[in-house]
Amino acid sequence: MSTATERAPSREDFAALLDESYGQNEAFEGSVIKGRVVAIEKDVAVIDVGLKTEGRVALKEFTGYGRDPAPKVGEEVEVYLERIENALGEAVISRDKARREESWVKLEKGFENNEKVEGVIFNQVKGGFTVDLDGAVAFLPRSQVDIRPIRDVGPLMNVPQPFHILKMDRRRGNIVVSRRTVLEESRAEQRHEIVANLEEGQVIEGVVKNITDYGAFVDLGGIDGLLHVTDVAWRRVNHPSEVLSIGQSVRVKIIKINHETHRISLGMKQLLEDPWQGIEAKYPIGAKFHGRVTNITDYGAFVELEPGIEGLVHVSEMSWTKKNVHPGKIVATSQEVDVQVLEVDPVKRRISLGLKQTLQNPWEAFAEKHPQGSTVSGEVKNKTEFGLFIGLDGDVDGMVHLSDLDWNRPGEQVIEEYKKGDMITAQVLDVDIEKERISLGVKQLANDPFASISAEEGAGEVKKGAVVTTEVLEVKEAGLEVKIIGTDLTTFIKRNELARDRADQRPERFAVGEKVDVRITLFDRKARKVAVSIKALEMAEEKEAIAQYGSADSGASLGDILGAALKAREAEGPKKG
Repeated sequence: MSTATERAPSREDFAALLDESYGQNEAFEGSVIKGRVVAIEKDVAVIDVGLKTEGRVALKEFTGYGRDPAPKVGEEVEVYLERIENALGEAVISRDKARREESWVKLEKGFENNEKVEGVIFNQVKGGFTVDLDGAVAFLPRSQVDIRPIRDVGPLMNVPQPFHILKMDRRRGNIVVSRRTVLEESRAEQRHEIVANLEEGQVIEGVVKNITDYGAFVDLGGIDGLLHVTDVAWRRVNHPSEVLSIGQSVRVKIIKINHETHRISLGMKQLLEDPWQGIEAKYPIGAKFHGRVTNITDYGAFVELEPGIEGLVHVSEMSWTKKNVHPGKIVATSQEVDVQVLEVDPVKRRISLGLKQTLQNPWEAFAEKHPQGSTVSGEVKNKTEFGLFIGLDGDVDGMVHLSDLDWNRPGEQVIEEYKKGDMITAQVLDVDIEKERISLGVKQLANDPFASISAEEGAGEVKKGAVVTTEVLEVKEAGLEVKIIGTDLTTFIKRNELARDRADQRPERFAVGEKVDVRITLFDRKARKVAVSIKALEMAEEKEAIAQYGSADSGASLGDILGAALKAREAEGPKKG
């Protein structure tokens, strides 16, 4: 029997003990604890977590995504305790959450040390994929799956592989990983190793991996090299696909290696003989060759003389007559043409060619067919302030200067009678082959009015001071247009030269076709000028009559003197023109 000092626990003592027990148990909630598998019921493992209670965990939490095999009875496992007791009196535990907690600790260390972590891509979501990092779920953006975009990710699913962690946020439970950075790192290491074993000038076999407009990428066994389009062949290659195809095995020479960027430049033509060697002897200046037009530009056309050798026909050397025409209107791509070598520069690898030099110079042909003094016909192509341009045989132009339009009238006046499209006849005055000029004359087809007059100034009847008979060609308000009878000379008598008396200086006194005696007041053979005057003739006759038949001082009137002179003149008979 107990002593008086021993007593049974009071209600308060029991409550304190109960609180202490539960408080200790509650400290385990939200943490990973160890438990023992006591039974396997279908797809569930019953686990004793040592808190006088058991919990149940689905077997798939142990075996999912290629993990360990299902636990056996009696095996010790780690689980996450969410709650000590639920409504059924069981502990709420999770193997997934236990693994996730373990993974986060391990992943954070890997993230801090920039280490790779292993994971499994197990699902596809918007914008990318989900990755199981041994219990922790991470997001893999689509752009971080591979170095190049891939269409089928099936072979990558459910396969353990390394990843880099790009971002971690434990509070939000977010992890972002990349598979691409792992591949790039591995590739860089591999490239560095391969490049270290390559040398400039080395000849190596490769496979064409990709073709672009500017060249082709050749796989050299783990690293790509660029074969530029200009290094494919010595001849012009407009596009690499003309020579190469994807998957084709090629033999290339390493031209340059950049050890910093791991870029490799390759060449195929460098393995062939350089066609520019001895080019000057092969294509001497002045020699003519047959070639094919390969390319046309604004400034000329390129002509292939042999594979790898092209020359430029500048636009100025394409045609004798078509000066401001695009080369594409003279030749066409792939056209066969004859050219002449104008210049060879082996250092700059340039050959200047001429197309027009293989054709006859049209000015030479014109000079042979139409010598100086011959007559030609053509259409007025253009009118300028200094003459007319006439289209002639051989697609050349000739020019009639203003001074060669008419013997008597000013060229500025005569040119107004012509318009574009008129057909005219002219005489060839000169052909300058070097300057490509043809001089024509229209007035030369008619007789030179001065040609009928003696070259010796003053000789014959036509001279300054001589009296000649003219025929009125036209009556104008300002005077008379007349022709000196017996010559081809025409001139104009101004109104104030029509009579001595002002009252008689009226053009209407005369009629077309009327014969009129005049005195020549100007005769300049060099300037091709002749001037006549009726007034001067009358004044000269008056002076002569006074001297012959008396003077006013002797008492005879002017009328008597002139009357006597007139009678004497009539007795001599009319002056013949």
